[in-house]
Amino acid sequence: MQECRLAARDLACRRGERILFAGVSFALEPGEALQLVGPNGIGKSSLIRIVAGLMQAFGGAVERTGACGLVDERPALDPLLPLGEALAFWRRIDGPTDNELARLGLSDLADVPVRYLSTGQKKRAALARLLGQDAPVWLLDEPLNGLDRSAAALARELVAEHCAAGGICVIASHQEFALPALRRIDMAEHAA
Repeated sequence: MQECRLAARDLACRRGERILFAGVSFALEPGEALQLVGPNGIGKSSLIRIVAGLMQAFGGAVERTGACGLVDERPALDPLLPLGEALAFWRRIDGPTDNELARLGLSDLADVPVRYLSTGQKKRAALARLLGQDAPVWLLDEPLNGLDRSAAALARELVAEHCAAGGICVIASHQEFALPALRRIDMAEHAA
């Protein structure tokens, strides 16, 4: 895995005229994970998007070494393509991978258009894409939403394996994650 590091210093986020949060700081080294917790609308997803570089911070700075992969409510898979073809598109960009469809229990759905997949199946497909990216920094926004108990356990296992291999993970989730070296930030403590 490529070298990775992720740090945020005094991040603030503004939506319209409203400051969602301010003063969020953290530093993560290889093997570490951070869970963002707090009520809906507090800014967990916005913080993930700022760290990913998809949204500009109102204040503060993010320093990142290593590529990042993002899983959020949009699976980034063409809804018109069968799942196997949609993931093959990304394999041509990201490079060959192990059989992520089998690992995530999606092999039988390779010929099903993405638009017909259930919420949980789409989430597992997004995780399959993430595995194919080989990115050392994972940014997961509510990665367990829509997953049944066994799929949620598999998602937690994937995160644990990623961190054990020297990756970094930031997780915005209401569900519990039990990982070694997991730290938590309660976003309510940074509400403006």
